[in-house]
Amino acid sequence: MKIIKRLPGLPVERALGILSGRWKAVILHVLGDGPQRTCELEKRIAGIPQKVLIEQLRALEEHGLVSRRPMVAEAQGIEYLLTPLGESLRPILESLIDWGAYHAREVDEVHRLLPCEAVVQARAR
Repeated sequence: MKIIKRLPGLPVERALGILSGRWKAVILHVLGDGPQRTCELEKRIAGIPQKVLIEQLRALEEHGLVSRRPMVAEAQGIEYLLTPLGESLRPILESLIDWGAYHAREVDEVHRLLPCEAVVQARAR
């Protein structure tokens, strides 16, 4: 059964169902820097197992947020990129980041927040 068929009917539950998972929001955030190969995503996202990365990329692709395309510069290889639908999530992800920080302040847990660099490495130039 495809993942998309299991999504809830209520819009808010649908959105949360699509974004739920330990790594999906991080993957979307990293792909905001532009198209990247699986190996580059693995290097940039600290602690993500390759199997999990591929599963999450497939789920995001099925939901229409990410697409795959052959590498332009090489005969072999696939790169992942945000679709227009995935790009539309960028302001929402930024709002979620801001709200997460606000929540931590409100419940006196700022000490538990991690800087983005703790999980996401800068893109190699």
